[in-house]
Order: sequence, then C-alpha cells, then structure tokens
Amino acid sequence: MPIDALLFDKDGTLFDFAATWGAFGRAVLLRLADGDETRAAELGQVIGFDLANSQYSEDSVVIAGTVDEIAEVLLPHLGDVSRDELVGMLNRESAQAPQIPAVPLTAFFEELRNSGKKVGLATNDGEMPALEHLASVGIRDHFDFVAGYDSGHGFKPGPGQLLAFSEHVGIDPSNIAMVGDSLHDLEAGRAAGMTTIGVLTGLATAEDLAPMADVVLPDIGHIPGWLAEN
Repeated sequence: MPIDALLFDKDGTLFDFAATWGAFGRAVLLRLADGDETRAAELGQVIGFDLANSQYSEDSVVIAGTVDEIAEVLLPHLGDVSRDELVGMLNRESAQAPQIPAVPLTAFFEELRNSGKKVGLATNDGEMPALEHLASVGIRDHFDFVAGYDSGHGFKPGPGQLLAFSEHVGIDPSNIAMVGDSLHDLEAGRAAGMTTIGVLTGLATAEDLAPMADVVLPDIGHIPGWLAEN
C-alpha cells in the first residue's frame, strides 16, 4: 500500500535521545536531590539512569514511559512531594530541555510536505513539552497533528494516538507509517494496522526493533529514499 502519511515518535526519533536527555536527566535528579550527588545517583538507579555517565539503561522507564509513569516510579523515594507537583516540574523542565535533532529537520519535513505527505507526532511525553520542542527547532507548523500521553487518546504501545491521527487526516491506517526508535512505537503501529519504521537514534538496536519493524533505518533521513524504492 502507498504511504500517504507518516506519524513520528519524538524522543530518539526526531531528536537524538542520548544527546538530548542525558544532561536533562542529570540536572533534574540533582534538583530533586537538592544538589546531593549521592542521593541523585540513588534516584537515578530507580529510573535506570547512570548519573556519573549521564546514560540511561536500555530498560529505563524514561525511554518509552509517560511523565506520569516516571513520576510514579520516583514518588516513593521523594518524601512529601506530591504527584501533581512532580509531574508539573518534570513537564516544565522537559519543555525547556535543548533538543538535538537527529537530522536537519526543517529540510526533512519540507521534503515530506512538498511530496504531499501528511505528518503527525505521537509521543509519550506531554503535549505541552512536545509542542515546545517542535517550536524550538522551527518545525511546529509542519505537523498536521500532535498528541502527547495527556491529549486524550491514550499512549503507546496502545494504538489510540495513531488511530486519532488517521481519523484527523482522513487516511486509512494501512496507508500510514509509524516511525519510532522503541518497541512501544512499533507495537502501537502494528496494533493500529500501520507500516512500522524503526530508527536507530534511540537506545534500541536493530536486533531489538526487527521483530516489530517492516524496516529498520539508521535515522529518519533515510525515509524518503526508502519510500521512493517501495
């Protein structure tokens, strides 16, 4: 089936995961620990983050989890901090995190739009930070649809965000590709009946993604060439 629309994950897909979120993770944990590096390192272990090296483990809740899920893991270790306070802080801090594009994004999305493709974003981040991140690199206006975990469509690996995009742009799921760096993204794509494209700008390997991917590419910049050949 021809691909008439593409739905992208954000972190690890549009933006290089390690380059973008390593420094952010360290800064947030130190803030939660009131600057105590030992305490921050202990909190890092809770969410699968190596404070000393600013690196996430492959099974870290941060990689594919929602902000609510990250907060739920941290809350038992934070004393009298409320869930709403923590979620609000995480959303505010993540919205301000400098984003490191995986490829030159403006040219990439201009090429897609000029070819007539509809474009969307489905992220397990919050909608507000997602919009801030797109705007920060000048690509917000290239998107027909943006959904976070809190936009009312559920979150990945469920297919709700993906089916909402399909309905919004009026294109059948079989003519849409879901693009992501994690199994959550690709599982959601399979559940929605979409083509699945894995990319290697997150922490997952090609071997990790292959069982759920129709194709695994080094990064999103290879998508136009792949579409031209298929």
